[in-house]
Amino acid sequence: MERKSKFGSNQFLLVAIASMLVALHLHLVWHSENTDLMGSSILYWAAVGYLVWERRKDYIHAESDLVSTGVGALAIAFVLYRSLSLVGNDLFLRLFPAIAAIGLSLLFSGFNRLGQHSRELFLLFLFAIPPGLLSLFVKLSPLTAQFATFVLWCLGFDVTRQGVFISLPTGSIEVYAGCSGTALILQIVGLAAIFLMLFPTKLYQKVLVSGVAVTLAFCVNGLRVALMTLLVAMNQKELFDYWHLGDGSLIFSTVAVLLFGLFCFSFVDRMESSNSL
Repeated sequence: MERKSKFGSNQFLLVAIASMLVALHLHLVWHSENTDLMGSSILYWAAVGYLVWERRKDYIHAESDLVSTGVGALAIAFVLYRSLSLVGNDLFLRLFPAIAAIGLSLLFSGFNRLGQHSRELFLLFLFAIPPGLLSLFVKLSPLTAQFATFVLWCLGFDVTRQGVFISLPTGSIEVYAGCSGTALILQIVGLAAIFLMLFPTKLYQKVLVSGVAVTLAFCVNGLRVALMTLLVAMNQKELFDYWHLGDGSLIFSTVAVLLFGLFCFSFVDRMESSNSL
């Protein structure tokens, strides 16, 4: 006979543990001084919290078993232990939410009902993907260089390209993997995933939203690369550093987020209009 744990039925205790873990994660991200990650962390946690709140009535009679409770407790203990030794912008900051969510899910409802948390876990596993890992499998640098070259050519500049090198008469740049746009694409795709989780859509609409997210992020980053090429050609090192590594890089990501937000707003407006007909 399977022995049950009453841990899952103590909802107030689980909410307290979850709140503590979220606060700890945001505290660690804040001290990492990674502005992009901070914004994404708040957004993902808010989306997960909304999804849980939306189905809160389904969790009233949830219960776990002793094995699941033990594994869940170990997962949370590991997160807490690992947090003690974090320094700076550690990769574990991305893994923290997914591991913590698995631990909480096991404490709450056990292995047998882990699937009921699939949407929340999917979002947090998407958050856990580091842009550097994606760059190993998706080589966007040549495409980014082509797009930036095309933009400069359309603007009338005497620009040439050889592989990932973009050249103007007075300077050239190399489009590294870190500047290829994978980080921004991953960020906007994450927003698209959150949007699709919150709003019921048909398959073709999911494909459309995802395609717009990827295309928008790629184009915005390509414009940034084109700008940096011009700055190198003009020997503007300080401005280049600002748009490459400084706050200027955050401006482009903010623009991409705002543009995608406008798209989502108009998309929802059209869906509501079509449903009212």
